[in-house]
Amino acid sequence: METARGEHALKQYERIGTINEVDESSPHRLIQIMMEHALKRIRFARGYIERNEVAKKGKAIGDAIGVINGLQVSLNHKANEKMCANFDALYAYMMQRLLEANLNNDPAILDEVAGLLGELKEAWDAIADDPEVTKFTATQQN
Repeated sequence: METARGEHALKQYERIGTINEVDESSPHRLIQIMMEHALKRIRFARGYIERNEVAKKGKAIGDAIGVINGLQVSLNHKANEKMCANFDALYAYMMQRLLEANLNNDPAILDEVAGLLGELKEAWDAIADDPEVTKFTATQQN
């Protein structure tokens, strides 16, 4: 019982911290936060598969899919149509693979998606100081 309370308190604390970070973040940082969250959920899902915690695995994968969908819908196709189309296809592929991982309890697929998203995040992190970067996100004000 005490462990459940501690876990709930920790989740609430993390949620508040995330809300504060989101409120104070640039559009570029918001994308980083989303990628970090998706990667975290994928890691959790892998652990849940290993421990045969089916409901938690499904929730973690569903959360990761939701975040990746958020990344997909935030693309600004007016900035660079071809590049955004490529990102759109990559995000769709990742979501499809996560569904397959969920259905087949396949940690290798989770590793594949985490690898793809991790590489994308590394590239995104590398361009953090580029003023042109925000033009690829829909969160930029016109």
